[in-house]
Amino acid sequence: MIVFLGAVLLDLLFGEPQNLLHPVYYIGRIGSFLDKAREKVTNKVLLFVLGMSALIVEALLWLALILLVQRLTYPVRIVLSIILFKFSFSIRGLYEHVHRCFTDDVEALRKNVSLIVSRDVSKLDKWHLYSAALESLSENLSDAITGPWFYFILLGLPGAWLYRVVNTYDALFGYRNDRYEWFGKFAARMDDALNFIPSRISCFFILLFNPKRALNYVRKYGPVKINATYPMSAFAGVLGVKFEKIGYYSFEGREPTKEDILKGLRLYKYVVLVMFFTMIAFLWRFKLW
Repeated sequence: MIVFLGAVLLDLLFGEPQNLLHPVYYIGRIGSFLDKAREKVTNKVLLFVLGMSALIVEALLWLALILLVQRLTYPVRIVLSIILFKFSFSIRGLYEHVHRCFTDDVEALRKNVSLIVSRDVSKLDKWHLYSAALESLSENLSDAITGPWFYFILLGLPGAWLYRVVNTYDALFGYRNDRYEWFGKFAARMDDALNFIPSRISCFFILLFNPKRALNYVRKYGPVKINATYPMSAFAGVLGVKFEKIGYYSFEGREPTKEDILKGLRLYKYVVLVMFFTMIAFLWRFKLW
């Protein structure tokens, strides 16, 4: 309870620090270093083993650090645990990234959206850019908040950080292209497995705000992807807007506008608030303080 409350307070007050102060930055740096060995390998099996080994080594390094922290004296252990847990999730950071997309300036919008999605935004029109921002907000509700919180409940700080390492590796290497198809496959499959429950928990909390329409969207579009489209479809359903990634999926509804960015952020705050009090109730009920 103390670690959870302290981490949430720290996040809301200060948001995300510069890269050099953020542990996730170093997950990326270590991952990129291990990725260099991939360039000399062409065999698919070896690439898969190399990618799997890289993820396992990375996870063990961070888990060792956490176990070391948990052996320290009480006050120091609590403070460092709060800091480490805060770095496993991001409430304010996600909000701020998406809020920057509340603009009519197409070039500024395109630049800000490019920072939160992996798709090519160079030729997208305005409503597709707003759609991409809202898709990212709803998908990352699960990746950036629900996932770390869920595994914190199950396994404590090691669980939250195991999730964060796997999720980061998937973001870095989990692409179906010539470069990462096999190197990133283990990370992608692990991320799918770890996100199976959190994505559906996120979906559940979102649809509470317009159950009938959101559930209709979830039934139609939730199964499009194994995890991501569950919170996305619920989010689109509550807002009543169209989400579209050209060539991949298209949800029915009106085309989103700039005002829908604010509506989406308002919904995001409500969902996170309900999830927060649910976590508090769970920790209190099972006396985890």
